[in-house]
Amino acid sequence: MERNDWPRVLLAWFDANRRDLPWRESKPRNPYHVWISEIMLQQTRTEAVKPYFSAWMERFPTISDVAAADEAEVLHAWQGLGYYSRARNIHKAAQVIAEQYGGVMPRDPEDIRALPGIGDYTAGAVASIAYGEKRPAVDGNVLRVYARLYAVREDILKSAGRKYITKLAEETIPGDRPGDFNEALMDLGAEVCIPKHPRCAACPLRGFCEAARLGIEAELPVRTKKKPQTEWQAACAIVERDGRFLLHRRPPKGMLANMWEFPMALAPEAEESRTALEKLLGGCAGEVRWTLTHVFTHRIWHMRAYDMETACAPSGEDWRWFTRKELRQIPLAGPHARLAAIV
Repeated sequence: MERNDWPRVLLAWFDANRRDLPWRESKPRNPYHVWISEIMLQQTRTEAVKPYFSAWMERFPTISDVAAADEAEVLHAWQGLGYYSRARNIHKAAQVIAEQYGGVMPRDPEDIRALPGIGDYTAGAVASIAYGEKRPAVDGNVLRVYARLYAVREDILKSAGRKYITKLAEETIPGDRPGDFNEALMDLGAEVCIPKHPRCAACPLRGFCEAARLGIEAELPVRTKKKPQTEWQAACAIVERDGRFLLHRRPPKGMLANMWEFPMALAPEAEESRTALEKLLGGCAGEVRWTLTHVFTHRIWHMRAYDMETACAPSGEDWRWFTRKELRQIPLAGPHARLAAIV
């Protein structure tokens, strides 16, 4: 076979091995389903996304339903997936689609790309998978597959490496099945051409792979090493009065914006964070009732929750009391939803 036959071989493999996923069920493919699944899959494992996707579609069957909801409802539906800016951008984009496109995802890739929270990858995925447009969808899986297939030694996290691989994808994507081709690359990267210990013996493209021929598949792709995460001690307070719990709403900008959390103080050392929490609430922290280490992209929280029987609620509209039932209905900041489950 010729070198440029590999897309046809990949599609044949995909036809026999494609993953059964809930967002792939509709025929023709629903652009709304493609969009939401791709946003959910950013930084989140496929198996973890499946129940969230199904629950989301039950709650918001159409783009117009998302647009009509308030932000708190959208954030609550997203709770547990993390990276809440994704949910906020979905809400903003849905409102644009409702106002400018009658609640239907636009077909033109440039119009899709212009929506809040949508980059080149998601625009390419929606345009190719839902609308059959010849557009690449280059994510981490695809970068890795091309880097090995063509023995690309450029850093895939830098602009030059990404641009080079995107050009390769543009040149090799077949015009008759662009959506299937993009999904085939995603599946190959997720199931076979995995980051560590690639399953080369099971790869349909082994005969075309330059990295395999050179014996350097374990060395590719080249990636810049990430900076180490900063670690913080997080002291949290469980303050209960007459069946209601004191919570604080985070600022409207920044990490976990506008999400509710139990009173919390961050510091480099555990004793510092506990002291800061006691100063914040004017009370004494009791026994540790709950612990959790929560890992974000750039930081780690080592969390301890203390019972605080003597505490004063700070003034301001960002401090409120909630019943246990209400705790299940409001958007809680990431790990604080897990704390709410035990009170």
